[in-house]
Amino acid sequence: MLEANSIAIFNSADIPPLSADGTSQFTQNSDLFYLTGADQEDSVLVLCPDARDANNREILFVRETSDLIAVWEGQKLSKIQATEVTGIAHVEWIDQLDPFLRRLMRETKNVYLNYNEHGRAASPVQTADDRFRIRCQSLYPKHHYKRPAPLLHQLRAVKSKVEIELTQKACDITDAGFRRVLSWLKPGVMEYQIEAEYAHEFLRSASNGFAYQPIIASGANACVLHYLSNDHRCEAGDMLLMDVGAEFANYNADMTRTIPVNGRFTERQRAVYGAVHRTLNTCIDELIQPGVKIKDYQLQVARIIEQELLELGLLDGKKIAQENKQSDLKEEQKSYRQYFMHGVSHSLGLDVHDVTPMDPVFEENMIVTVEPGIYIREENLGLRLENNIVVKKSANIDLMGHIPIEPDEIEELMNA
Repeated sequence: MLEANSIAIFNSADIPPLSADGTSQFTQNSDLFYLTGADQEDSVLVLCPDARDANNREILFVRETSDLIAVWEGQKLSKIQATEVTGIAHVEWIDQLDPFLRRLMRETKNVYLNYNEHGRAASPVQTADDRFRIRCQSLYPKHHYKRPAPLLHQLRAVKSKVEIELTQKACDITDAGFRRVLSWLKPGVMEYQIEAEYAHEFLRSASNGFAYQPIIASGANACVLHYLSNDHRCEAGDMLLMDVGAEFANYNADMTRTIPVNGRFTERQRAVYGAVHRTLNTCIDELIQPGVKIKDYQLQVARIIEQELLELGLLDGKKIAQENKQSDLKEEQKSYRQYFMHGVSHSLGLDVHDVTPMDPVFEENMIVTVEPGIYIREENLGLRLENNIVVKKSANIDLMGHIPIEPDEIEELMNA
């Protein structure tokens, strides 16, 4: 996919610093991990497909280890181990990066430097890729600089068999956490105590822990889409929305379930639940197909949700008919948006909101979430359901099809 006479360079992530001498847990740059499998800081991948010396067409640079590093930080990859992990035959210590680049830059015309081009990226922090890009353009200003992100987004959107298996494992661990909560939840517990139950199950199952900061939202909190406080008491009569997923081998699950705190749905809660559940099933069984544009699919789901909101008595039929005749009325201005205001599906993989090409369409073997919801703030009722599926030409594969979701099954498990 690279143009002729090109070199492409990818840096590992930094260990995030905190105040004083503290650091956060290391999370590898997803592009580097995708291309190599190396899960270690201070690593750089150099690809130079047209290098005169065939040995230099693929080089991994890693941090040189020592006995002192092994004592304080743990053993790092040796050159032999790096080859075993990545399949890359040519491995060098990171201090040799500059000498190799000086030689390879003389042979190349185009330089692909990585940059986070996710549509929702908004990080003010300079990454290792950012620092390297600035330095490289300063040292080699006459080369033609190009973007690898569009190529990587195309590649990473479609998952391999191994990637699907790892995501399935993350979903299975998430299932175990959910079943643990179903058998334990009762009125009076705190949201953070529920989070702790998930954490216990995830960590004991060889998971890396949470794929993202979990949302454990009871009552009115469930109407806050990115609620993260998780510090309220769960009261009888409330619904509890849990948006939570496990991470396994750097791949992520992303599940949402909404259940009654006291183990029994009211008639109204069951009606809203049914509306969301029907929408979820329609998305999985009918709407998501290879070749369908995701933005067109979103509009289809909007019309389904509109009809469900009409049936629930939340919208006026005449007003909806009038709105749908107004070609100049933006989707976010329509009445249904006060009860359903977010997207329905996103790509899932090494990143929870995984990368996709511009103007994305569903492709076979993409893994995507399906997450319709209805949020009725005047009733302190927020309800979302979310499964992860593999897109297929015939029938989509629901990686969370085994996780309880039917309301009768939910009640039975909570009251067993």
